[in-house]
Amino acid sequence: MEKLLEILEDIVPDVDFEGCETLIDDGLLDSFAILTIVGELEDEFGVSVTPAEIVPENFNSAKSLWSMVLRLKED
Repeated sequence: MEKLLEILEDIVPDVDFEGCETLIDDGLLDSFAILTIVGELEDEFGVSVTPAEIVPENFNSAKSLWSMVLRLKED
């Protein structure tokens, strides 16, 4: 989770990723940031994020992103 937070903070500084649970709903992540995050997750954690995974529920918080990464690592 710590590495995920580092990735997120590098892509979108000045956002409280540990406390925010409305990253998409509040417009804190735009489409470019989401695609950048997907690429970083794939590189760092060796997962493959499919288009079906790119939904607000998976990107609204760091916690939900981490859950997605763990789920994808199991596959």
